Amino acid sequence: MLANRPIKKIKSGDLVKVLSGGHKGKTGKVLSVSTKDQTVLVEAIGIVKRHIKPSQVNPRGGTKDVHVGLPISKVALVVDEKTNKSTRIGFELNKEGAKVRVARALKNKEIK
Repeated sequence: MLANRPIKKIKSGDLVKVLSGGHKGKTGKVLSVSTKDQTVLVEAIGIVKRHIKPSQVNPRGGTKDVHVGLPISKVALVVDEKTNKSTRIGFELNKEGAKVRVARALKNKEIK
C-alpha cells in the first residue's frame, strides 16, 4: 500500500521566498518539487560543490556544481512580486466545482 503523500501546495514555476536558513529572504523560481523527499529545487539557491574523483572520462577530476533541494517547509509562495509578500496556501472549490489554490493572506484570492 502506498504511503500517504501530503498535498502539493507549491508547484514548479511558482515564485517562492526562503523563510529560514542561510538564504533567508531570497526569492527564486521553483524548478522542481519532490513529494517523496519533501524538497523543492529553487533557481540559484542551494547550489553546492561536489568533488569528482579522477576517472578515464575525466582524468583530472575536479569539482562540480550540484543543486540540492530545500525542505518544502522553509519556503512560502510569493503572491505580490513588487512587495515580496508571501502567504500560506489553501484549497477551495470554485463555482465549477474544481479544486483551486487560494492565498490565505489575501482573503482567499485564487492563485493561478
